[in-house]
Formats: sequence, structure tokens, C-alpha cells
Amino acid sequence: MIELAAEGVYVGRAWQAGVGPVLVTPRAGMLVDITSRAAPTLSALFDLPDPAAHVQAAAGVPLGPLAGIAAASVEPVAEVTRLLAPADLQALKAAGVTFARSMIERVIEERAGGDPARAEAIRARVAGAIGDSLRNLVPGSPAAAEVKRLLQAEGLWSQYLEVGIGPDAEVFTKGQPMSAVGWGASVGLHPVSHWNNPEPEAVLAVDSRGRIVGATLGNDVNLRDVEGRSALLLGKAKDNNASAGLGPFVRLFDGRFTLDTVRRMDLTMTVEGRDGFRLTGRSSMAEMSRDPADLVAQARGRHHQYPDGLMLYLGTMFAPVQDRDAPGQGFTHHPGDVVTISAPELGALVNTVRLSTEAPEWTFGTGALMRNLAGRGLI
Repeated sequence: MIELAAEGVYVGRAWQAGVGPVLVTPRAGMLVDITSRAAPTLSALFDLPDPAAHVQAAAGVPLGPLAGIAAASVEPVAEVTRLLAPADLQALKAAGVTFARSMIERVIEERAGGDPARAEAIRARVAGAIGDSLRNLVPGSPAAAEVKRLLQAEGLWSQYLEVGIGPDAEVFTKGQPMSAVGWGASVGLHPVSHWNNPEPEAVLAVDSRGRIVGATLGNDVNLRDVEGRSALLLGKAKDNNASAGLGPFVRLFDGRFTLDTVRRMDLTMTVEGRDGFRLTGRSSMAEMSRDPADLVAQARGRHHQYPDGLMLYLGTMFAPVQDRDAPGQGFTHHPGDVVTISAPELGALVNTVRLSTEAPEWTFGTGALMRNLAGRGLI
């Protein structure tokens, strides 16, 4: 069941059986197709002067009850009308090390070399040396530069601390346009990984001019052992089949929902395993060490353009350390885990964890979308 704030303006995508991808908005419990020549894609819709007003005024064709379509979206195995990720032509980008807590965990991953058995002892040493001293630092400030000098003198400096408190944010490519999976779908883990976790994040929808037009929820699936072995394996750790979850819808900015709302949001997450294991966590956006608008400016500007816009994962403070399989081993996913990431303002994103090699292959890319839209007379 998808529960959304009654006053919100939401837009997303669905696969209409026998037709293809359509733009949708929930109205009075129904999912309504609002695809048009004016906005055949979410990328085009976000570029309109007032996306929220367009969605509210758009004539639409009901596809069916939202509850029924959501139920059909859970790991579908047949051609059914189902929810898709609320992104199409946009680049999928992500910011890392944007919270002090996750920054410390990245340092631990690096020092452990991807070995979870070593993480607990390293965690105690790093926490003892750093404590909460990084929490209120402004990245790139003189105070941050002084902390860097002190940590280097102690032999505790790390590339993760560099992007966490230095002037330059970590912004990387999470996945290719059209590769994200939506509500109910499988999210994928590369089979080489044996230490991994979900990352509950707010995700900004940014148009081609760099204007932030809304937000959704994301799961930036994280392979801790792969990235921990070497930061140069970030691409292998982050960009795999079904490794980018988004949804259920983008809530568009209007008078009641703004970037300031995103700055104050609290995200909660649960992981429920078939073995009875249950993990809960939260991520408070107010504890970010970098402002979301600054992250967008570092991702997109005169130095780098995105003609179709971008979706920007904002990072997470959630780094699970609860033991699951053995003492001192911390948390890692098991296939079949159900991950629910939620915020009252955005609803809930629900996905089931599989290996990337077992999740459905990604076959409908940008070329297929263009051919489909042209065949329907929309472009």
C-alpha cells in the first residue's frame, strides 16, 4: 500500500501493459496517465515553467486503482501495468560522505580493506580519536582545514575525510539514464559482494537548467567490501543491474513543499529478512554537513551540464553495525530482504533484495524509449 500526503503534487512513471511507459499522477486513489506531447517524459515535464501546476491541470486517463497497480508492481514476472522509477532521461548522480556518521564508516571500510571482521576494532579506534568533533564542521572552512592538519598528524587522514570536510564534495555517477528501478521491484547486489547494505536517501529532481523541482526517495545500494578494498572500485560497487532504487513518486515543489522541507525531513528504514532478522534506522536531513543546494551546484554548473536534467541522491547518515550472522560481523543483506524507506512527505519506497544477476535484466533503454514515444506520436 502506498500512502501519500493528501496535499502533495506527485508525478511518476508507470509501464502500461501493451503501450509502454507513461507519466502518471495519483488522484483520489486512482493512477492517472497524463502523458502528452507537451510532456512525453519526466525530463520534459520538469523543464516546464511550473511542473506542479502542469500536473494539477493535466487531463488524464485512469489506469486503475493505485493500490492494485502497486500490488502488481512487486517483482512482476509478466507484462502488467506497474510502477516504474520516477526518472527517465535524467542522469543518475549521487553525493557521498555528506553526513558525519557515514563519513566515519567510510573511513572504517577503507581501513578494514573490505573485511567486516576487522571493522569493529577499527571503529573503536577511529571513534575514540575523532568522536563527534566532525559533526558541526563546515566543509571547506578554516576550522575544517585545521582538523585535517591534526588528523594527518595522527595518521588518521583518509580520502573519505577529504570529501567529507574538504571544499569539494564527492559526486559520482550512480547509474545510467533509464536504469533505475521503482517501487516494488528487485534491487540488485553484485554477486562478488559479501558485505553490503541499503542506503536510504532523499533524491532531488533537477531540470536541465539546474533548477530543483522536487524530491523522491532512493536506495543507493552500497557494497561495503568492494568499495572498502579500493575507492577506485566505486563504479563496480555502485553501478550494477537494479542497484539504483527510486520512488514511489517525485513530489513536486509548490507552496507547501519546498527545498526547506527536504532540509528538515527525517527518513526511516526497515529491513525485514526471511530469517526473521529485522533492522531499523533513520537518517535526519538536518544533520547533513553539506547543503543540498550546494551539492547541486557542485554537480551541475558552467563546469558540467545535463541537458536532460539529473536525479541527485543526497547521501545518508545510516551505516548499520548491528550484527546479523555472527558477533563482530555487523550487518549484511541476505537475498529476499525487504527494504522499506519512508518519509511522511514522500511516502515509502519498498524493494526486495536480489543478486544483480537474478534481478530482471535492464533491456528498455533510451533508444527504446525514443522509438516507443515516436510510435505513439508523442515526439
